[in-house]
Amino acid sequence: MSALQLSQARLPATTTINVMDAYGETRQQAVAAERALTVYLNKREIVTLMTLGDDPEALVVGYLRNQGLLRCAEDLLVVQVDWDVEAAAVVTRHLPDDLESRLSTRTVTTGCGQGTVFGKLLEQTSLSALPTTPLAQSTLYQLLTNLNSYNDTYRSAGAVHGCALCRQHQVLDFVEDVGRHNAVDTLAGRQWLNQAQSGSADIFYTTGRLTSEMVLKVAQMGISVLVSRSGVTQKGVELAERFGVMLIARTKGKSFQAINTVGRLALDAIPAKPPSARTSKEAGL
Repeated sequence: MSALQLSQARLPATTTINVMDAYGETRQQAVAAERALTVYLNKREIVTLMTLGDDPEALVVGYLRNQGLLRCAEDLLVVQVDWDVEAAAVVTRHLPDDLESRLSTRTVTTGCGQGTVFGKLLEQTSLSALPTTPLAQSTLYQLLTNLNSYNDTYRSAGAVHGCALCRQHQVLDFVEDVGRHNAVDTLAGRQWLNQAQSGSADIFYTTGRLTSEMVLKVAQMGISVLVSRSGVTQKGVELAERFGVMLIARTKGKSFQAINTVGRLALDAIPAKPPSARTSKEAGL
């Protein structure tokens, strides 16, 4: 079996521009990069992604994986990114038999910058059985604290989402991109390209909304706990219940909203309620 031909076309995630502030003073400000990258699979144009360009090879592989257009990592022969022509060429040993029908059906999702899924992925009724990963409330709080050390691009430039592969309170890998769907695809690609210590990840974290697209992609990665600082959508909840994914949404400080938790979430660090949240009886009125 020939070795995978893999480019290393990483670009800086930010650039600097001149801005004028409220005092009329001009200064330099870091801004998130945004670059177009058109993906070709066995010479067939698939999609153009808007991305930071921080890890384009992993992004492309993860995108094709999550769309069901790649069967396994061993099928990959070439992943070459060329920013001069803003293109990524992927060559694989096998293509899906129903490639044309998949590409003819597109669903524009709620992903930032409008994500897209091909075929009828959102209508899947089953995936490989996911582990029923347990999570302690204290572990969740420790994980959220540990995540504060990341988000470098967001802190310097804003305008990006972050996603992380975690093992309980440990952060194994963290990715930022202009869209949360790009960030999760990059992590999925790294799993296959062995660029991260991700084989034992059991929790996925995102700064974005927990939509159907996010739930489906995380379930395809074999992870059954999905944590976000943002909210959920109805379809996201439906898919989480279908595939066995526990959702922890709207995490802020010690508060969160947990969904599909039966037998999995251990409430071992219940915080005291603030005075405004107590009932009249609890307050002695």
